[in-house]
Amino acid sequence: MRTTQKFELEIIRSEKVDILENFRLVEAMYNEAILLGVLPPKNVLSGLEIDLKIARVVNSVPKSS
Repeated sequence: MRTTQKFELEIIRSEKVDILENFRLVEAMYNEAILLGVLPPKNVLSGLEIDLKIARVVNSVPKSS
């Protein structure tokens, strides 16, 4: 592992999580998405067929023990 990676990991480990700040950030991003017209989606069910196909394939893979 490089020195810079070790340094970055050390900083990440030493920082405390601020849950309220995280909620503020998510709310701000949500509000911006609304202002940009990305949310709410025009068609809520768009892409559902693809998601269902992916879920069927993933669920059909045998689970290893």
